[in-house]
Amino acid sequence: MRIGVIGLGRMGGNIVRRLLDGGHECVAFDVDAKAVDGLAGEGAVPAHAIADLVAALPAPRVVWVMLPEGKITGDAIDQLANLLSPDDVIIDGGNSFYKDDIARGAALIEKNIHFVDVGTSGGVWGRERGYCMMIGGEADVVKRLDPILATLAPGAGGISKTPGRDGRDPRVEQGYMHCGPTGSGHFVKMIHNGIEYGLMQAYAEGFDILRNKSSKELPEDRRFDIDVADVAEVWRRGSVVSSWLLDLTATALASDPSLDRFEGRVADSGEGRWTIEAAIEEAVPVDVLAAALFARFRSRIDHPFGDKLLSAMRFQFGGHKEAVGPEEKISKT
Repeated sequence: MRIGVIGLGRMGGNIVRRLLDGGHECVAFDVDAKAVDGLAGEGAVPAHAIADLVAALPAPRVVWVMLPEGKITGDAIDQLANLLSPDDVIIDGGNSFYKDDIARGAALIEKNIHFVDVGTSGGVWGRERGYCMMIGGEADVVKRLDPILATLAPGAGGISKTPGRDGRDPRVEQGYMHCGPTGSGHFVKMIHNGIEYGLMQAYAEGFDILRNKSSKELPEDRRFDIDVADVAEVWRRGSVVSSWLLDLTATALASDPSLDRFEGRVADSGEGRWTIEAAIEEAVPVDVLAAALFARFRSRIDHPFGDKLLSAMRFQFGGHKEAVGPEEKISKT
């Protein structure tokens, strides 16, 4: 198939490369002309304007938008809506909010342009490993896109078949799923990212406990000098907590056990917040996911006002003096 791709960043560029590797033709556009020219050197058809990209595609056209969520994605889709023809397809493969998808899909169908939302997981490893995709949209349109989706997906690989899955959608075992109508793909990806926050926070807290077991604040006979890089490596091999995130953790700790090149100010990209909002709408308790999001907020604050107020209250009711410098020992009360 020939497909247009708008947005050639870390994921968009590798999506083009994986499609090219799979025998597809890609018309590539980005506001960064160097990114366009670079992929042209790898076999993509260059486009230096969205109108040029549309003109280079055969009808019915398929355009994959891989841009940051929000206004940038919305503006690109609006431009496409004025250039495309009935029965063309716009795919939003970024991390857009599912409610925005529903609104965009409704507006586009008025022009008989189809909209498909694809929650795309795989990050910078996607070209090599493939992309796990969660897809929302009309079933017949998603089926039309199958050659593209099958190429981008990771495939079954060495993962054994789950017992009891006979007769179910075989695409799921290849790493891509039609989740339902417009918006459902990004909704499932949103929850995926919320869970990711929780998993990452659990690993972070566990390894923090391991690393601090050598603290001089502990009695000497209770201190252990634990090699956290080796712990990560051994846990990868047959333990209940093994995962790809743990694989990446082991890689990071093997090269930099103290993680000195990181400040520990952890960003959140939006999906964690949306997950909590969805939980509130559904009255579903999500203690772990909420705590993981709030931990990221705290990581970006040196001394939150709330912590100072806690110190002030403790001083008022009990005269407890907190540390104000390295020479003072922190109160244990």
